[in-house]
Amino acid sequence: MKSDSPYAVLSASRRSFFQFGGAASAALASGILSESFFALSARAASLPHGPFPKDAVIIDANENPLGPCSVAREAISEITANSGRYQYWLTEDLTKQFAQQEGLKPEYVRAFPGSGEPLHFTVLAFTSAARSYVTADPGYEAGMHAAKISGARVVKTPLTATFAHDAKAMVAAAPDAGLFYVCTPNNPTGTLTPHSDIEYLVEHKPKGSIVLVDEAYIHFSDATTATDLVKADKDIVVLRTFSKIYGMAGLRCGLAIGRPDLLERISSFSGWNSLPVTAVAAAIASLGDPALVPERKKINASARGETFAWLERNGYSYTPSASNCFMLDTKRPTKEIIDAMAARNVFIGRAWPIWPTHVRITVGTKAEMEKFQAAFKEVMQAKPARIVTPRSRDLWATLDGPRVPLKLAPDT
Repeated sequence: MKSDSPYAVLSASRRSFFQFGGAASAALASGILSESFFALSARAASLPHGPFPKDAVIIDANENPLGPCSVAREAISEITANSGRYQYWLTEDLTKQFAQQEGLKPEYVRAFPGSGEPLHFTVLAFTSAARSYVTADPGYEAGMHAAKISGARVVKTPLTATFAHDAKAMVAAAPDAGLFYVCTPNNPTGTLTPHSDIEYLVEHKPKGSIVLVDEAYIHFSDATTATDLVKADKDIVVLRTFSKIYGMAGLRCGLAIGRPDLLERISSFSGWNSLPVTAVAAAIASLGDPALVPERKKINASARGETFAWLERNGYSYTPSASNCFMLDTKRPTKEIIDAMAARNVFIGRAWPIWPTHVRITVGTKAEMEKFQAAFKEVMQAKPARIVTPRSRDLWATLDGPRVPLKLAPDT
């Protein structure tokens, strides 16, 4: 490996940071370090492919292939000439607009460059060597990387038989918890956790802990938001982002929603927080387009439904997603499938250790999903290097942790 390769740089950066230990934690506490380190560490296990080939089907990162809506693009174009100015008031306009639409007080909303940053900072604020971080498995791992910095014990609990976060198991597993993380719809499964289970967590969690609900994908579903618990001044923080249904992943704009005292603790880690003016302008314009969310929700649901119908006709198992991603059972080592799909110019997601034969698929456009289907069928009909049987699945699950029950198609 060349020392100047992005892989080497990432690896070295991560090693160097953890060697600092307490010094790094102290730097974080004073707000010196930014989200950049966390972005590196969170992606270290799944590096970007780099420039994609022409006409590639890119369904590996839960991005929205539609990109920003037309009014957002116009807003970006208009503000670009003045983007040499910070224009702080735009961020205030964004939080006020969002708060009004959601029935919240403006001081209960704080904007960040994406939802990843407040996720990391919330973990740092509420976990420590004495207060554990509790999450689902499989689930979004970014919070676990931040927990390594705070020195917190990471507690992973399997999803339920319906692929929801197991609220009772989460509480029972960590009486010392500082933070319970719930992503609903869940990344990577796309499945929902009922609002009643989130209420259970809030009411039964240890004193002094909080519940962090990541609603990055909520607009794709019919799920009930947890912001009602914020309005009731509960110990809860809700995250939103413009990266998913709004198609602004590369622009970076997100929101943390919670009591002002909780937001102050989170913000103490961010130091001086200035958002890209292009992102804020696009976000304001997007919130002002009442047709955006329902239209894109319909487009995603249609492509997802057609894909699921095709998978069922061909005997493949998947998680019953209500979002723009799902986990697909390949019955083979996932690297073999990922590489074979890439060779066909279709780039799919990754696996989670607890489910070694499942790979995450992002729902793209109708045309992209049709190309995915053709490539996947071709790959699956080819002779595998090693077929993973139910017994070997159990073995892998035993090595990685408790096995999550999943309805599997007959082995072929």
